[in-house]
Amino acid sequence: MEYAFHFSNTMAETGIYMALKQLMGEYDRPPVVLCVGSDLAVGDSLGPVAGTMLQSSGFRGYVYGTLKHPVTAKEAKYLGDFLKKTHPRTPVIAIDAAVGEEPDVGLIKVVPGALRPGAGANKRLPKVGDVSVLGIVAKKSALSYPLFNLTRLGVVYSMAESISRAVADLLPVENVNNSQKCV
Repeated sequence: MEYAFHFSNTMAETGIYMALKQLMGEYDRPPVVLCVGSDLAVGDSLGPVAGTMLQSSGFRGYVYGTLKHPVTAKEAKYLGDFLKKTHPRTPVIAIDAAVGEEPDVGLIKVVPGALRPGAGANKRLPKVGDVSVLGIVAKKSALSYPLFNLTRLGVVYSMAESISRAVADLLPVENVNNSQKCV
């Protein structure tokens, strides 16, 4: 089952939260969040912006991929095995920007299963994550990656806010463990 919410919908954050709860089911460890992308192109920065917001929120899980320490699609391919070894039996939420059809631009999709980083730039990389959150930031075309540069920062920022707040709500902030790691 796939869930989709437009970033301008005032209930998007609640919808994303509920979709994540539904798809993740019960878990006994805080989820690991893998935020894929680069700050070199506005459209591709959705993951690192969301990761930075999540890190600042007091989220108790592990966050990989921030503006300070981005995880690009190329690096994400190595993280699959790393996450399985470092965080066994821990759910992984993968967040990334994506391209789609014109009517889908602005949608935040929550889907079961892994995402394929770099797919919008026609890269063939291994999938990562157990649950995926994709922000459709640009129209799909033969030149998808350059269209990331035509994406409005305000759109990316608003999407990242909704995504990070929804993920942060998965774990209440009280009793935040100061030993939290953010990479």
